[in-house]
Amino acid sequence: MDRLILLVVVATVAAVAARLLQRRRPDAPVRTGWTVPEQLDRDDFDQPDVSWLVAVFTSAACDSCESVMATAAPLASAEVAVQEVEIGTHRAVHDRYAVDAVPMVLIADALGVVRDHHVGPVSATHLWGSLAELRDPGSTPDGCSAGS
Repeated sequence: MDRLILLVVVATVAAVAARLLQRRRPDAPVRTGWTVPEQLDRDDFDQPDVSWLVAVFTSAACDSCESVMATAAPLASAEVAVQEVEIGTHRAVHDRYAVDAVPMVLIADALGVVRDHHVGPVSATHLWGSLAELRDPGSTPDGCSAGS
């Protein structure tokens, strides 16, 4: 009987000590956003001399990445390079820019400054509108002058 009482006391003390230690441990950090690069080295991409780069960071395991790439592809022109940066084939580029979420679309100017970005699925209207505004800040996506 004494052993049983001793066992119950030891178990109770251990449980109380564990509970107190848990309370002292800080809460897990809360993620408030994804890492979005502010600058790209244009030489890391296929067409470094084009005025604008639309870099679409993707993963083969991502369900929405294919549709985001399909949305971005029509933006390609003589002035705009669109490049898919799939993690399986471009791991070093993902690591270099600490891309931790896909799909991620970065719109960078000729100097590599990321002027706009979209994380997650993006509509053609939003993506095309972002690029149009960056290329011609005085216009709106419908082609009207902002001052009209």
